[in-house]
Amino acid sequence: MNMSETPTAVELQPPLQKEVTRQGDRSNAVVWQFVRFGMVGILNTLIDVLALNILLWQFPTHNANLLLIYNSLAYTLGALNSFCLNKYWTFKRKRSTTGGEVVRFAIINVIGIACNDITIWVVARILHPLISSNILWANISKLSAISVTLLVSYFGMRLWVFANAPQKRQKNISAELNTVEPQTIEEISEMIHDMNQQKSETNGLLVRTTYSLSVILPAHNEEVAIASTVQEVVTALADWLEDFEVIVVNDGSKDQTKALVEEIATAYPCVRLINHPENQGYGAALVSGFESISKELAFFMDSDGQFDIHDLERFFPLIDEYDAVLGYRIDRQDTRMRKLNAWGWKMLVRLVFGLRVRDVDCAFKLYRSKFFYEHRLETRGAMINTEILYKFTREGYTYTQIGVHHLPRRGGRATGAKLSVITRAFRELFVFARKWHREEQEATEQK
Repeated sequence: MNMSETPTAVELQPPLQKEVTRQGDRSNAVVWQFVRFGMVGILNTLIDVLALNILLWQFPTHNANLLLIYNSLAYTLGALNSFCLNKYWTFKRKRSTTGGEVVRFAIINVIGIACNDITIWVVARILHPLISSNILWANISKLSAISVTLLVSYFGMRLWVFANAPQKRQKNISAELNTVEPQTIEEISEMIHDMNQQKSETNGLLVRTTYSLSVILPAHNEEVAIASTVQEVVTALADWLEDFEVIVVNDGSKDQTKALVEEIATAYPCVRLINHPENQGYGAALVSGFESISKELAFFMDSDGQFDIHDLERFFPLIDEYDAVLGYRIDRQDTRMRKLNAWGWKMLVRLVFGLRVRDVDCAFKLYRSKFFYEHRLETRGAMINTEILYKFTREGYTYTQIGVHHLPRRGGRATGAKLSVITRAFRELFVFARKWHREEQEATEQK
């Protein structure tokens, strides 16, 4: 080889070029986020110090305990400014403020105030004999406290209070689906072509698993979201698995849900449709799906677009160790009344069946299929998840729990709050609770 020759540049393949570009974009975003955080911090400090000096000017003191009160008031004003600017500007969380954010912010600020007060008290006691000017003494103490508290505030805000909100990792075609009316059959055909082309360009970047998987998608009047949901599921699974099937259970839909799934199934043999001519209930749809599975693992997810199928990738390593991986919703995107109802139902289920599960009815769960092959499910309404978990734990199967993103609905209406659904759930709860407890007693007596 001639050493004087100039080496040719190594050209990245298109998928790797895209990945490097994305990493660079993320790095720039973090840098600018940190810059914004710093600017907010400077403004918070100015507000904090200015408020403290106004209090000292109006109510002079050289008492360390009274200084703590002044300091806490000044810190609180800075904290209010910090919440607003960091939420809406630094971390760009445009959605309305949630109770969880407020609680987390309050906890971080209580910790911050404690660190701030401890520091200022220690430094003030040290400097008191050395500095006669109360203004200089107080401000040196305050600046020392600010420097110590800075790390607590930054990591608390960055990693907990305003951690990344659940975001849907979608293809461009899926993002477009959220802004249009329910698709026609022709539009679905075009979408399938586009998704196939995108997949061929990006395939091979993700880690695969050796398991085979059956995915169950119950659907009732989900024409707005069903096409994009199925497409995202198929695309993601193709990157992870060699052998999988997607079972869509149309539970008596009155819209175009059935027709849209049929069109997708013609393009993807892995997708198949189970049709209920009449609406039988959420539990009945899941049972039909479980009775049709043929793979090693069984996973189910709602079809309304409120879950991100990519969260499933984190479940596979855990299923090696447990018989099931149960998702629980992070920052649940439902009304306060639905959240309250869900909490009450969870407490009732815990009392009656002893199930200590964080989110009993979260529709994002992965099981080993063996359980469904060996056990007959009896409920057909909203009690279905409770029945599965009760029988699952009763038989000694193991599970773990992991948080998953929960997203706003793409369309359609939730039916969980309907009076008929609630009445059926309570009826099944009391009927089957009595039946299953009696079965347990008989089994114990036979032993």
